[in-house]
Amino acid sequence: MKEMVYKQYDQAELDAQYNLRERHPEFQTHFDWYDAESARARETLDCRLDVAYGDAPLENLDVFPALNPGSPVLVFIHGGYWQGMDKGAFAFPARTFVPAGAAYISVNYTLAPQEGIDVMVAQVRRALGWVHANAPSFNGDPERIHVSGHSAGGHLTGMMLITDWEAEGMPGALVKSGCAISGLFDLEPIRLCYLNQVVGMDAETSHRNSPLYHIPARGVPLVAVVGGEETDEFLRHNGMMATAWGARGFSCEKMSMPGLNHFSVVQELLRPDSPLTLAQLKLLGLSA
Repeated sequence: MKEMVYKQYDQAELDAQYNLRERHPEFQTHFDWYDAESARARETLDCRLDVAYGDAPLENLDVFPALNPGSPVLVFIHGGYWQGMDKGAFAFPARTFVPAGAAYISVNYTLAPQEGIDVMVAQVRRALGWVHANAPSFNGDPERIHVSGHSAGGHLTGMMLITDWEAEGMPGALVKSGCAISGLFDLEPIRLCYLNQVVGMDAETSHRNSPLYHIPARGVPLVAVVGGEETDEFLRHNGMMATAWGARGFSCEKMSMPGLNHFSVVQELLRPDSPLTLAQLKLLGLSA
């Protein structure tokens, strides 16, 4: 008899839902694309790299200033299952959003196993505090900060949207919207699958850091995006978060992008006319 580990999945089935490199053996071609297109962003746009927002080695960010003062700010949080990747691989969206009228920020945070998810959440909150305090220095409007992220960065985007900013000693409406791409909003299956060998969550940490279970009393607009070719679990995360957000009466757009997988969906941010880009521009109050 099959031993269920989570919902209808046994251990091998649950692991397969999240083992995306095994599902997409061409994953390195996507990583190479991120790196190459991001290098072009650094070569062609004004940028300030490795700016510290805290004291830890990875508490830094890359800034792509807006062309005009008082512009909206898009803060992007990279993915990598909380244990890999780097902000430098996600400079490429700046090539879309800076010409469209925004400042673009790509954020780093300390990775597992060196730190746990609680620390990562605190770091990204600290990064957003830095962005708010320093926005005029890169032509940003501190009252127009928006957050986006992919995969684990989508999870951290969700955590920023549920944050009580006043309790953090910051303005209560610090974040004006979120765009979570292939986000993870219920961390219990992560705790129960192979990923937790590195991430190291217990049940309390998993629940505390699951945005799905902590929808706030006040919510900002959310776009929840997933590739149509992603696993059932990623489709579930996206659908459940969109449903929970919308059930509270908050603005929420749920998007499933046909033909795109976990690694290719974020590449749509380089296409000015893609549905993902257009949705993000709308959140920023900009047009294509």
